[in-house]
Amino acid sequence: MGAYADQVFEQVRRVPRGKVATYGQIARLIGKPRTARYVGYALRANPEPGAEADDIPCHRVVFKDGSLCKGFAFGGPEVQREMLEAEGVPFLDDGRIDLARCAWDPHAPADAEGLPVAPPPDFDWARELGEG
Repeated sequence: MGAYADQVFEQVRRVPRGKVATYGQIARLIGKPRTARYVGYALRANPEPGAEADDIPCHRVVFKDGSLCKGFAFGGPEVQREMLEAEGVPFLDDGRIDLARCAWDPHAPADAEGLPVAPPPDFDWARELGEG
């Protein structure tokens, strides 16, 4: 497809189940900040959409405010939301994704399958265990 799209696809493949990245975040990761719109163009031509191991999970890429793209190329925002909810991605009452809970940190340690091996630095164990 081209070097730019290949770089986009490589980064999007790194986004694990249950997490999301923003178009701008992907653009920065490939060293092309301020090209978020072009990330969207590349994903619109995604040759391998889906959530399986070899797929390019473009449904995990959202706007910086957590909203979904109205023109999600593979079935519309309803399909994108269903796919994200199936992976455990939480949504706010206004329909946006709760980025505070599921934004992907590409620098967090992960195993070979992309699953985190440790909680993020700001993880609140007391709150999670109902002690706080």
